[in-house]
Amino acid sequence: MNQQPQFELNLSRRALLQLFGVSATFGLLGYTRFTKPQPTIHQQDTLALPHRLDQPKRVVVVGGGLAGLAAAYELSQRGFAVTLLERSPQLGGKIASWPIQVGSDTFQMEHGFHGFFPQYYNLKSLVADLEIQQNFVDLKYYSVVFRGDHYQPEVFRPSRSAFPWNIVDLAISSPNRLNWGINLTHPKHWQVFRAITGFHPQKSYQRLDHLSVADWVSDDFPQGLYDLYFLPFAKSSLNAPDVMSAAELMQFFHFYFFGNPEGLAFNGTKQDMGTSLVQPIAQSILAQGGTIVTEATVDQIECQEGQIRALSYQVGNAGSQVPFWVAQNPLFATAHPDGGHTYYGAGDRMFAVTETGKEAISLTCTHQGCTVQPQADGQFHCPCHGAIFDAEGRVVQGPAQRDLPKFRVAERQEDRVQLVGLPGGASGDGTTVAAQMANQQTAQTIEADYYVFATDVPGVQQLFDRMSGTVCLPLSRKVEALALSDPFAVCRFWFDRDFEWAHSDFTSLSGYRLTDSITLYHRIQDQFIEWANRTGGSVVELHAYCYKEQEFPTQADLIATFEQELYEIVPALQAATLLHRELVNQKNFSGYPPNSYRDRPETRTDFANLMFAGDWVKMPFPCGLMERAVSSGLLAANAILQQEGLQRRPIFSVNPEGILQI
Repeated sequence: MNQQPQFELNLSRRALLQLFGVSATFGLLGYTRFTKPQPTIHQQDTLALPHRLDQPKRVVVVGGGLAGLAAAYELSQRGFAVTLLERSPQLGGKIASWPIQVGSDTFQMEHGFHGFFPQYYNLKSLVADLEIQQNFVDLKYYSVVFRGDHYQPEVFRPSRSAFPWNIVDLAISSPNRLNWGINLTHPKHWQVFRAITGFHPQKSYQRLDHLSVADWVSDDFPQGLYDLYFLPFAKSSLNAPDVMSAAELMQFFHFYFFGNPEGLAFNGTKQDMGTSLVQPIAQSILAQGGTIVTEATVDQIECQEGQIRALSYQVGNAGSQVPFWVAQNPLFATAHPDGGHTYYGAGDRMFAVTETGKEAISLTCTHQGCTVQPQADGQFHCPCHGAIFDAEGRVVQGPAQRDLPKFRVAERQEDRVQLVGLPGGASGDGTTVAAQMANQQTAQTIEADYYVFATDVPGVQQLFDRMSGTVCLPLSRKVEALALSDPFAVCRFWFDRDFEWAHSDFTSLSGYRLTDSITLYHRIQDQFIEWANRTGGSVVELHAYCYKEQEFPTQADLIATFEQELYEIVPALQAATLLHRELVNQKNFSGYPPNSYRDRPETRTDFANLMFAGDWVKMPFPCGLMERAVSSGLLAANAILQQEGLQRRPIFSVNPEGILQI
């Protein structure tokens, strides 16, 4: 990118008249500077339809993250018999939490800090339904701090105005406004301004979805605008600019900035996400007669005549009893030359075939589904949450509670093997008959009226791999084409002392090699506040939203860089004693690459009784992150409610279109 001239428009009456045009702008906006617009209702039935079922109907929801929980919650409230299946031991998906031990104290660990923005209308409506508003704390304001001295920190506070006045207020309050680099008499800059303020759910994707953000900004883009807003906020979508669609970033900016009259200040949770949000939703599902099964692995999905007829799953340590083929992965072997295994599969479906060639061990961690890494001593280490397994796949160190599943090599075919799960993780000699019988008792088959697939991207791709019967190939190809973003990493530190901090308790950081944000947990969540008051210590978390694997190939690289950057960000901690450290490292966030929007799966599918939910689903209105997941779950529930002739839940959004249409 070329360095652009400094911001060339003073925020004067004359500049605003030139920029927006007084009469046209006020006629188009339809509200005054002091009238705040209300959320748009995306779905609202005009007829008064029944609210609850008058006959039994069964729904299976696969995936216990926010999307699956939202769908299961709404359907359970409407009289459906809901069964929620989750592969992990904990519900919550990307907002799951689990216990860890720090000295004599037990804490709940998470996948990183999550903020609840004011325009998360659908998530807030669930919170209101559950009457758990007291579980959240107002963080007052939000800072973006830049490495070096080129830019001063930006501070975002609650707003009372919609576009264009929220942007005018931002420019007035920004200490960097003279460095934005925008010249609206420059044709390219005007096109950029119109693109980011004129989002349209269809037109913007038609114009920009073929470009990555990096490609779009490479041609005469205002440098300051990129440094101050585009780069930090693009990465906060957990997608890096070089692999993210420019159109997707436009909808992200519209949702968080230009179509949002709420501002960027947000709430945090007083406890971990599991305690504050996940558990209340789950308890409500159970109170309505729903069933929740964790550690459930779907084995087979039977399709017939354009519908899903049945689904079978197993609970516990068993691998799939349905034979499946996996191809050899020489790249994984090159990266992990332990010498004792041959590796097959890809992504989070990796398998290590033993030296005998008769058995294989799944490398999918039984805690949260990460791919464990073979070590020189024969052990397997989970790079996400620290679990350790021995050479036979047995748990040596938690948080995982179950051994790695084992498989029998049924057939070989050049560079492929066919695997079949061994019940209960038993060896092929059949000696653990009791374990096999116990496992067989956990096998279940469900025939339901409706199914909702609400897993992450690897999860839904695995579900389609396990379909039998008449499978819809066009839909299967769309699912197969779904992308993952670069991995994210979180490192949380416990220190023996506190420190001075001039910014918000959650602060975005820009310009660092790895770190994108810092969270001061000892000033937000009760469990850490109590510990800090008792010990005088501090709990600090750094988050890397989307790092490049080739730059940080190992856990040691991540930890070393996090520590180096932490001491630069907070120099006072160099003299502190590090008491404990937790690393979370995962690759399961949805990717939004160029040219992916057109074929992205929607809520309704080609199977009459199958709905999709998740942050990878094509959404009909702007939304992001947790709000995207919750909204997709409620849309899936609404699709089922509509098929049953029931009143749909109102779905809210910001104004779906920008003011300056192009």
